[in-house]
Amino acid sequence: MPAALFALAIGAFGIGLTEFVVAGILPQIARDFGVDIPTSGLMATTYALGVFVGAPILTVLGARVPRKTMLIGLALIFTLGNVITALAPTLPIALAGRIITAFNHGTFFGMGSIIAASLVARDRQASAIAFMFSGLTMANLFGVPAGTWLAQAYDWRLVFWLIAGIGLITVLSVALLVPRIEAGKAIAVKTELRAFVDPQVLLAMGITVFGPAAFFTSITYIAPMMVQEAGFSDAGIAQLMILFGLGLAVGNWVGGRFADRSLFGTLFVTLAAQAAVLLVFWLGVGNGVVASVSVFLMAAFGFATVSPIQKLVMDRASRAGAPTMAASVNIGMFNLGNAIGAWVGGTTIAAGFGLASPNWAGAILSLIALGLAAVAWASAGRQSAAGLIEDSGMDVGQTADCCR
Repeated sequence: MPAALFALAIGAFGIGLTEFVVAGILPQIARDFGVDIPTSGLMATTYALGVFVGAPILTVLGARVPRKTMLIGLALIFTLGNVITALAPTLPIALAGRIITAFNHGTFFGMGSIIAASLVARDRQASAIAFMFSGLTMANLFGVPAGTWLAQAYDWRLVFWLIAGIGLITVLSVALLVPRIEAGKAIAVKTELRAFVDPQVLLAMGITVFGPAAFFTSITYIAPMMVQEAGFSDAGIAQLMILFGLGLAVGNWVGGRFADRSLFGTLFVTLAAQAAVLLVFWLGVGNGVVASVSVFLMAAFGFATVSPIQKLVMDRASRAGAPTMAASVNIGMFNLGNAIGAWVGGTTIAAGFGLASPNWAGAILSLIALGLAAVAWASAGRQSAAGLIEDSGMDVGQTADCCR
């Protein structure tokens, strides 16, 4: 892999750490600011809002900037946001820091995906994108447990100082390793917005929302689910999260490797498998072994969809003549899916269906994503056939005659 991909992966590690570590350190944050857990949970929700809003804004504003320069600027924004959070004397200021940090997220991954794909041959593009996203999986596997321990043993602010340090390392890595890539054509907003009315792009983004939402429906409530339904201890939950991180790492590798061979085939298998695993998890939640294996497989199949979905959106948006904004906004769609998944899981629990109910609810979301993938595949086939007809100079009548 080109050395530039390591710089992108370092940036992804920092982004993944700042996004997910909050879940493990909310008690320390709440105690420091003198608020309850739900209120401190705004540290997560405001970040998701910043991702969704920031991606299109920074993508448009940075369209005329060379991509390497833009990545360095994004990493500096990321560093600034984490410093503000680490220094914040009050929760509102900490939330402001989280929003600033999140503005980097969607555009970094969107632009990073384009750069990663441009550095390798076409048949290795999904693998290159997966390599960048491996930083995200490593953050969950190593960074989040380490950050949680640091907050418990020392201070939650130390975690954000370290994340800010990772931001500076990203700045240096991009400056040294990423080749200069010109901005190319400036973004014409009207042209870019056409992608968002293109049926193929909308279908791909629908898969983005519902595919990852499926496993977030379950993992958001994994701690109370495992403690009360499977009898896990608090230490057991920490070990289970390491297993979840391992699943993410395996899924990221599998998704990138097989998506290069068959993008839709990879989506069909992983989405169907994810639904099946979630149903098994629901039925066998009381068995510790079944639960542990299900968590690993749920993470693996769930994250195996990320690289092929991102590649699918980039391909469809490129054909619509608007790849840049769509690639960035699609990262925001992942976060929208995370929020929807957490909401759906909470709704089923509140409705009295039990702590294990998010698993069957997640299976339904995965099947919705599978249905959208099937429609996208069929639609892509029809477009390809229409293109062949047009290239051959045949009209519909001639084609029908040929097929008789």
